[in-house]
Amino acid sequence: MIPEFPNFIGILSKFFPKNEFFKFLFEWENIVFSLIVIAIIVLFAWLGVRKMKIIPDRRQSFFESLAEGLDEFLKSLLGGSSRKYLPFLGTLFIYILLMNLIGLIPFMKSPTASLSTTFALAIIVFIYVQFTAIKELGLWGYLDHLAGRPRGVMAMIVVFPIFMLILHLITELIRPISLSMRLRGNIWGDDILLAVLAGFGAAGFPLLLVNMVIAVLTAVIQALVFCLLSAIYFALVLKQEHN
Repeated sequence: MIPEFPNFIGILSKFFPKNEFFKFLFEWENIVFSLIVIAIIVLFAWLGVRKMKIIPDRRQSFFESLAEGLDEFLKSLLGGSSRKYLPFLGTLFIYILLMNLIGLIPFMKSPTASLSTTFALAIIVFIYVQFTAIKELGLWGYLDHLAGRPRGVMAMIVVFPIFMLILHLITELIRPISLSMRLRGNIWGDDILLAVLAGFGAAGFPLLLVNMVIAVLTAVIQALVFCLLSAIYFALVLKQEHN
């Protein structure tokens, strides 16, 4: 059996095995914890825009610095289009980060330790990127992009558009799989390692503390990597638009 920290939903379902509501929560626990994270984000977003001032206080300065930092990060990849995709990519980063970190709180669980959660996020990115590509390039322009933008007889012979089209389609379809498995594998692996070290008792406590710090760093890095790769997928489409 794979070791894992107990969470409050699992504990409730164990102590009240006949309770249908707790059974329902246990079956959908990843979604429940995802909704908890969403509630936290909504609360902090409300606090961030509540009673805004011309001269910001510490609370407002924190949220403005966070938004500015994400904007500068995306600007290096998307250029002038960064503001357009900041709400989506910025929210994605914060959402994934909090889902990664919530599992380090006692009796909580990281929804991103489940492949169903990370794959759903990757599918959302995939659909949005494809929608953006068709919207910005047009259907034929997007197919032209996937075919390698061949021009002239020699290009048609050397590039072999049909082969390039199939190759790029496979690449596009693989992206959500690799994106989801990378995030899930790292968070799930950290959760298992921490649970194993906790099982050693006092003997494993020093290693547990060290790996808790590493787990926090991993949570931040993996959220950043997911956001970075998503931004790159958008950048590849937008770059073609300006060519």
